[in-house]
Order: sequence, then structure tokens, then C-alpha cells
Amino acid sequence: MSTRRRASTRHAGPVVGPARVDARTKRLTARLQPGDVAVVDHADLDQVSAAALVACAPVAVVNAASSTTGAYPNMGPQILVEAGIPLLDAAGSEVMSLPEGVTVTVAGEQLLVDGAVVAEGVRMTPELVREQQEDARGNLSEQIEAFSHNTMEYVRAERELLLDGIGVPELRTSFAGRYALVVVRGYHYKEDLQTLRPFLREARPVLIGVDGGADALLEMGHTPDLVVGDMDSVSDAALTSGAELVVHAYRDGRAPGLERVQALGVTDAVVLPAPGTSEDIAMLLADELGAELIVAVGTHATLVEFLDKGRQGMASTFLTRLRVGSKLVDAKGVSLLYRSRIPTVSLVWLLLAGLLALLVALAVTPGGRALLGVLAVRWDDVWAWMEGLFSP
Repeated sequence: MSTRRRASTRHAGPVVGPARVDARTKRLTARLQPGDVAVVDHADLDQVSAAALVACAPVAVVNAASSTTGAYPNMGPQILVEAGIPLLDAAGSEVMSLPEGVTVTVAGEQLLVDGAVVAEGVRMTPELVREQQEDARGNLSEQIEAFSHNTMEYVRAERELLLDGIGVPELRTSFAGRYALVVVRGYHYKEDLQTLRPFLREARPVLIGVDGGADALLEMGHTPDLVVGDMDSVSDAALTSGAELVVHAYRDGRAPGLERVQALGVTDAVVLPAPGTSEDIAMLLADELGAELIVAVGTHATLVEFLDKGRQGMASTFLTRLRVGSKLVDAKGVSLLYRSRIPTVSLVWLLLAGLLALLVALAVTPGGRALLGVLAVRWDDVWAWMEGLFSP
């Protein structure tokens, strides 16, 4: 039985909504509204993109590509299906030509406009998602072998990252003797930021947003001190928030994100040509500028996370962690180890202050004075009894 036939044995009724079309999922989620139909072209839909789609509450997602190609067990389709969002998969590249905002209907395995079928795909079900993930797990050994080979090749090419660093630009943000928080809009970044509230409040670290990580900080009510990245997935609000901007450029100095920054009227952005990813650059900057501790939120460290990002090796990340060393800790570790505590002395003083306030309140009211008089008599009785116990 074909995959399409097995998928079609179970699906919900038709859903209708305006189509929002974009080949880049993270760009689409910036304008996607509840009730829309998201039309994407995203092979191997990753966990972060799927979670962003779910947060936008579309009535359906139509993917021109295969949400799982079988290269590795990506979690995106499972997240959408478990959220109850219909996923029409492998609908073909024609769907990317749909006019923005046109009303479309997703009915079974078909996509319709004005009652006419414009595309057909595979309606994903929980059973089909699990089957595809099991098949993909069988390919992980090949992925690990290729990943390791590519990593070592890139290590040879980028070894100067470990030996020479990236070359520290002149920044106005001071890191010396402070902690730094590097926020990437990655896995579980929202939960991690919530657990770090006591740390943020008491340690007051330098806040570094890596592209969309700057928006994550703004959503929590914090203004980033530094925004690092190629500036393709960060909002205008974050870029004009007053944060210092470091535009990550290619080795040859080309910085595609600089034009956007300058168009917003920001004239003092720093361009930093360097190998590696933007999150690596943020950590290296914090290290070389004197941060005592670097706490990472939402960063990538596992094989599946790197494959989700479309990376075939992790040389720069490997070298960055070697260079930064013990300064770098994951946010989850900080949330477990760091607890906001009230000192015992403060608790004692708080208790004494409460008792004093109670005594003052009793002393200034007739009923209170009467109660204090009764308590005084009772205390005299207790004291006399205690003296009697020790009298010869």
C-alpha cells in the first residue's frame, strides 16, 4: 500500500483560510496570523520552525517539500500533528506560486482555490509521522559518519578560530568582570529564560541576542545590550532598541545584513568578518572581552540540532567550546544550580518586624490593650509557676 493511500485513511474535515506564502519558514512566522494557512517550502521541517508555526495558530500548514526526507528523525511534523494542525505534505513547488492572501481550502489530500484542485499532497497522521521517524532513525549511522568527516575537514580549515580567536572589535558594551547571557531562538529557549528570571534579576548579566534571540529578550521585558548575527531573522524593533549591533560577515568582509541595519538609521553597527555561526561569534566575543561566565540559552549542541540547522559539520562550535572552556554553561544547568534564596538573617529580621508591627497595633486599640493585659497576667502566672519548680 502506498504512503499516500495509508495517509489518506484518516484525516479531518476541510479547513479554509487565507494563504500566507514564503519559502523561508522563519520569515513567514513573522507575519502569520491565527486562522491563516501557512504555505512553506521546508524539507526536513525542524523543531524550532514547527514550534514557531504552532505559536502562530494557523488552521493548516501546506509544505511544498517533504517535511521528513528520511535523512534523520526530525521532530517538526510530530509537533504540528500533536498540536492538531493539519499538515499537507509534499504538495509540490506549484503551491509557492499561490497569491498572498488568496482563500484556500485544505480538504483531505487536496488544496483547492475556488473549488478547483491546485495541488495534492500527503495528509500527515500520527501513525505516518511515527513510521517516517522510525525509517529515518535507520539512516543516522550514515549521517554520523558523514558529519564526523565534515567536522574534521572544517576543523583543519578553521583552526585559526582556536589559535588566534576572531579579533575583538571595539565595542561600547563592557564585559569585564561580568556574566554574559547568550540567547539563541533555539530549543526550549522560552522555558529556559523563564527559569533564569532570578539569575537575570540578581546577576544582571550582559544580554546578548543572537538574531531572533534579541526578540526573545524583548518579549520578556529585557532590552539586549548586544545583538549579534547576520540580521535576517531579527525584528526592526530589536535592531532599533538601542542595543549595540555586531553584523556577522563572511570572511571576505561581505555583510548582507548591514544594508538592512543602515536602512533603519543605525549608523554605528560593527561589522565582524569571522568563520563559524553567529552564536559561536557571540560566545567568543563575550570570552575575549572578559566575561567571567557565559550562560547559553537555546544554543545547538547535538547531532539532530545541527542537522535541523542544515549544517553538515560542527567544527566552529567544537572549536568555540574548546576555546571558551569552563566559562560556558548551559541555561538548564544554571536553572538547577542557581536558586534565588532569602538569607536566614533576612527571614529573622522579617519575623521580628512582623511581631513589632503586631504589638504596636495591639497597643493603640482598646481591645488590643485589654488583650495585652490578659497576656501579661498569664505570663506572670507562668513565670511564678516556673520559679516554683526551681525553688528549694
